[in-house]
Amino acid sequence: MLTTIVGTLAAITGTCLMLPQLLKTLKTKSVKDVSWGMLILYFFNCIFWLIYGLLLGAVPIIITNVIAIVISIAQIVLQVRYSSRGNY
Repeated sequence: MLTTIVGTLAAITGTCLMLPQLLKTLKTKSVKDVSWGMLILYFFNCIFWLIYGLLLGAVPIIITNVIAIVISIAQIVLQVRYSSRGNY
């Protein structure tokens, strides 16, 4: 039971890791403080966890990382969009 609770908390935290930055970017329309390196690392981290989950057939890992990938792609899109507007 403790393992399930800790695993669930880790999944929720990991999935939501990028949400504060995404919401701030949407609100301010500025990406000047967002690191490309962090975005790329987060994206690939999610990809590798998704592959790991697929290899194990672990549905919670798969779902968590699909959601995280969508969030990271949204932030990358905003990064490109607002950087090209000069809002960096």
